[in-house]
Amino acid sequence: MTEPAGDDPIRYPFETPPEHGVPRVVAPGVEWVRLPLPMALDHVNCWVLEDAGGVAIVDTGFDTKRTRALWEKALGGRAVTRVIVTHHHPDHVGLAGWFRANGAELFMSRTAWLMARMLQLDVQDRPSPEAVAFWKGGGMEAGILAARLDERPFNFADVTAPLPLGFTRLVEGDSLSIGGRIWRIRMGAGHAPEHATLWSETDDLVLGGDQLLPSISPNLGVYPTEPEADPVADWLAACTRLAPHARPEQLVLPGHKLPFRGLPARMRQLAENHHGALARLEAHLSEPRTAAQCFAPLFKRRIGSSEYGLALVEAMAHCLHLWHVGRVVRREGPDGAWLWQARGGAGDARSAG
Repeated sequence: MTEPAGDDPIRYPFETPPEHGVPRVVAPGVEWVRLPLPMALDHVNCWVLEDAGGVAIVDTGFDTKRTRALWEKALGGRAVTRVIVTHHHPDHVGLAGWFRANGAELFMSRTAWLMARMLQLDVQDRPSPEAVAFWKGGGMEAGILAARLDERPFNFADVTAPLPLGFTRLVEGDSLSIGGRIWRIRMGAGHAPEHATLWSETDDLVLGGDQLLPSISPNLGVYPTEPEADPVADWLAACTRLAPHARPEQLVLPGHKLPFRGLPARMRQLAENHHGALARLEAHLSEPRTAAQCFAPLFKRRIGSSEYGLALVEAMAHCLHLWHVGRVVRREGPDGAWLWQARGGAGDARSAG
């Protein structure tokens, strides 16, 4: 979800990103490596940390021939001792198995590892019945649905190297010693379950992954794997849980966009952004609507075909959150789509769903 325009308390020490695969030093012993992605959000940030015997890397990019070549250039022959994956999404875990096969130790949260292993095994030539039912439940446009029914869907395994059987678990409250720094592990949620963030206790660095982003909010989506989840509630709880650890002088190294300072203000923005979206959505639901009919109040911009899938799962997540907290009701329409409506609206069916 794109942030609304307004006063920006965030400070950006680096005005421009580095070229793809060209490391840039951002702090003593810390390099920024940006890698390409073939989507609207066209990059992912990875971080290289000096470590005993070589370097540790945080997040990896997709497993593609180009990304492997960029990593080989960026590393310049340095050994990778450890790979730390903030969360299970393929732009962050894609090459973890490749690095592990070349001798690096793999660090992830248990949930991230389980999700990645599960998704890697779930290869489909056509959309599953559960996915089709979920799309219909969201009110997906008929033309988009028809096209998807006849296409091979995105498969997690397409862009991730095979993950190893073993890993080292990142645990809330534990710490990692890397290159003279002590990093405290704190778990986020909402964008991905058990999303690891690392907070330096030696200086003012924070490895934020997609939990702590500037200028955009991470996607909070509901998927067929857990179709009645409430990632918005998880996200808001994580913002509350992490906020006491934020300080204005910390340099946040995020999974996308630019490194920034001003984390306390940014964390307030991240929570307020979704509270505002929920209020607009509730007003929009004065009449029964499907999730696909709720893009305008949530995103306040036109959603193109390349963004449609992520927009739909986020719209579903926000409708579901209002339903879970009792602010809207829902009923199933004749075409299988859920119709959501604010309580007290015209024709309120007051269905428990």
